[in-house]
Amino acid sequence: MANSADGLAELKQRMRASWMAGDFGEIARLNEREAEKFASRLGLKPGMRVLDVACGTGNVSIPAARTGANVTGLDIAPNLLQQARKRAESEGLKIEFIEGDAEKLPQEAGHFDVVTSMFGAMFAPRPEVVASELTRVCRPGGLIAMANWTARGFVGQSFIVMGRHVPPPPGLPSPLLWGDESVVAQRFGSRARVETAKRELIFDFPFGPVEAVEFFRKYFGPTQTAFARLDAAGQKVLAEDLTNHWATHNEGDAQHTLIKAEYLEVHARVA
Repeated sequence: MANSADGLAELKQRMRASWMAGDFGEIARLNEREAEKFASRLGLKPGMRVLDVACGTGNVSIPAARTGANVTGLDIAPNLLQQARKRAESEGLKIEFIEGDAEKLPQEAGHFDVVTSMFGAMFAPRPEVVASELTRVCRPGGLIAMANWTARGFVGQSFIVMGRHVPPPPGLPSPLLWGDESVVAQRFGSRARVETAKRELIFDFPFGPVEAVEFFRKYFGPTQTAFARLDAAGQKVLAEDLTNHWATHNEGDAQHTLIKAEYLEVHARVA
């Protein structure tokens, strides 16, 4: 379906609806601390021009702007951008948030010193186009920084569990390939010098795995969408499988969820 222009447009509308479902702001709050650490490793300075692709509610955009950088955040979901604007306003930060597609960035070539995407651009359906666009808008010598879930990590395995119940559209490469060092290097090719590091985001919830699954089912659009595509019996089995997945990885207890989620940090220096 995604091979035709109409099929691609339909797929992107479905993806947009999925990310607009629930309330990703509730999920994003859990990632704020790691996003601040991610931003702190970018070497940002006042006046630098930064583009945060698939910015969501501004987890990277906001700490980037605190450094004095000139930040633009871009996302396909207008409700997430609205939350991002409110967060920026509450801190008195001037950030331009615009609706847009990681596969068709509206900015001119070489405009930005740093281009970031934390758990965002990895979900766009055409990774080669994403790599080309991220490279195009970043100046020579500039930095592209990504945080991508790995297939073997907790979040990657969560998507694999859901995919067994609700298969992704046929013919699309797995987003989790962005968490493979060799694949990332291949996608950027000679356009950038790629360095990677494995890092961990900590999920720390004051409730157990059963409640954690319900939390994501309520607030995380892709999880909510997956459940909605199943009948009652299918939803019950998916909930059981996800709960088992959370419980297996939990280093806390039945009333406290503590899980280490691996991701790949990518720093690609544009040639």
